[in-house]
Amino acid sequence: MAASKRTSPADKAIVHLRELGLRRYPGAHTKRPWPGHLDLAVNDKTFAYLSAPGDPPSLSLKLPQSHPLALSLPGAEPTPYGLGKSGWVSMSFDKVPLPPIAQLEAWLDESYRAQAPKKFLAQLDGAAAPRKQASARKKKTAKRR
Repeated sequence: MAASKRTSPADKAIVHLRELGLRRYPGAHTKRPWPGHLDLAVNDKTFAYLSAPGDPPSLSLKLPQSHPLALSLPGAEPTPYGLGKSGWVSMSFDKVPLPPIAQLEAWLDESYRAQAPKKFLAQLDGAAAPRKQASARKKKTAKRR
């Protein structure tokens, strides 16, 4: 009888982040652009590249504000294919310690906010979409003239 492979804390973190992303963020859906990934996207725009179950645990996130901090961690590097120039950071957890889950959740949030349309950000923050507010102001201004 074959021994079952144990799920590492990093594997569990990737699963947690995927589930959190789908549950918390308006418009979030999974996307499978190539083998070895089961990513998160909003409006078909990826906000988290996540390793697929069974593959070495890794992720890439767009971190416009905190990429210097993320890059200081072991196993982190600018995302290849030119994405690193736009603030994308890739992290592999196969042989390095996992950052605190709260930090990964905060980075997932930052990445979503960097990629999501304003209407979903307004929905996430519980406010009316900025476009609708601006449109109402324009109508009031037009009536005054």
